[in-house]
Amino acid sequence: MTHKLYLGATAIALALAAPANADTLRLLTWGGYAPDAVIDLFEAETGHTVEVTLSNNEEMIAKLRATGGGGFDLAQPSQDRIAGPQQEFGIYKPIDLSKVDTSLFIASMLEATKANTTVDGEIYGLPNIWGTSGLIVNSAQAPDVKDYTDLCDESLMGKVSYRLKRPTLIGFAFAMGMDPFAAYDDEAAYKDILDKVEAKLIECKPVVKAYWGGGDELLNLMRSGEAVASMAWDTGGWKLNNDNPDINFVAPASGALGWVDTFVLPAQGRADDAAYAWINFVMKPEIAAMVTEAAGNFTASLGADEFADEKLKAQYQSSFPAEAIDNIRWYPPVPANLERIEGEALDRVQAAK
Repeated sequence: MTHKLYLGATAIALALAAPANADTLRLLTWGGYAPDAVIDLFEAETGHTVEVTLSNNEEMIAKLRATGGGGFDLAQPSQDRIAGPQQEFGIYKPIDLSKVDTSLFIASMLEATKANTTVDGEIYGLPNIWGTSGLIVNSAQAPDVKDYTDLCDESLMGKVSYRLKRPTLIGFAFAMGMDPFAAYDDEAAYKDILDKVEAKLIECKPVVKAYWGGGDELLNLMRSGEAVASMAWDTGGWKLNNDNPDINFVAPASGALGWVDTFVLPAQGRADDAAYAWINFVMKPEIAAMVTEAAGNFTASLGADEFADEKLKAQYQSSFPAEAIDNIRWYPPVPANLERIEGEALDRVQAAK
């Protein structure tokens, strides 16, 4: 069987104009999440065909809003783009867990995503692709860096780096024994947490080599040895590890900060059986490993790391023992008013002498 790839604004019109066919899965997803080899195996095993539209978070929400949740049978927005849009626009339908093989999922990720995508008692999302930010550490030169606040250690004077962005505020807050996510609904409490983090980051400024702005800048700082520890993302750490075995991603003791791209059912999808079949198929460990190879990030499939490339498997298992997985702090939706408070705090840190 064949599958089709639709790109651009014509995707909705094509999908809506197509005759109803419960055997066709219209998938709205990110690049790399539905590789050709996986689609071919799925079509051969199930008899369903797959039509793929590539998109991103903003476009996914816009497409589903424009059609009232029509035109697609399965979509993959990030978990923080589900509860809010559902409450405001009603563009998704609840997940029927009786049709999902939940044993295929890493339990802590499944439970976190269910909690973050529940609206009025109904679950709207399941986890698929995920990644984290935490620490990238040269263990030969900074062996004691285990948590975010270790980046303030004076023994690392002029040898650390991080971004002045939300993950730094959130990470430092957790490492300082506070829970910023629990304060998201209390602006005064959140500002109190950020005031403490801001003071800590200003205190730490003399230790910082540079506040990196882009990924290449951070990788170059670590490769050159100008920085020996930094806050950054897991895949960046594994990329550096390929060049220098002393450098790797470390899940912080207080928890890596995690994002998840999900599976959701658009409200007017017409091929639910095909959608559930796809979910159960791509979460099989051996299939999930194929998705990881294409996407560059791991999935929430339990045991899929065992089928990954040997080098990547070793890096992943070094960075994420089971307890580190269960300790990931998953980003919930961010209330809009908090962005202003964060921006003001980061500006003050940047300006401090």
